[in-house]
Amino acid sequence: MFILITAYEKYALEGYELDVVDYLVKPVSLDRFIKACSKAWELHQLKSKKETGAEMPSYFFINADYSLVKVVFSDIMWIEGLKDYLKIHLKSSSKPLVARITMKAIEEQLPANMFIRVQKSFIVSKDYVTSVRKNSVFINNIEIPVGDNYKDSIAMLTGKH
Repeated sequence: MFILITAYEKYALEGYELDVVDYLVKPVSLDRFIKACSKAWELHQLKSKKETGAEMPSYFFINADYSLVKVVFSDIMWIEGLKDYLKIHLKSSSKPLVARITMKAIEEQLPANMFIRVQKSFIVSKDYVTSVRKNSVFINNIEIPVGDNYKDSIAMLTGKH
């Protein structure tokens, strides 16, 4: 979702054709900025709910060890990609869960407000990140590398742009 802030009114119509949430013309008052952010937040909340209006489930099922295994989102610490397989590291287990699924497929099942992709082969739970360095995130003592293409998402996580 995007909120465009510019000094040019003439591009407003084009901005809405690009499906922006709001279009603000400089100078922008704090009240108007907050209104635009609230509009974006409400839209995000609507999109994150199912069509039935019910809350999203707190778990999903995945094929692993010749059975369907229930995985609770809040139990996932990080996910590591290994070609066509994934290792899902859980808080409740010392042994990772190995499943045949792609990173893209698992990323679509995970709630965006709880997880962040930090590299081509790693997704981490925002709740379990204990510290961040220039090119790494840490979950306790485990160092997970951050790819160049994902540095912006880390900046958003920490609030340090």
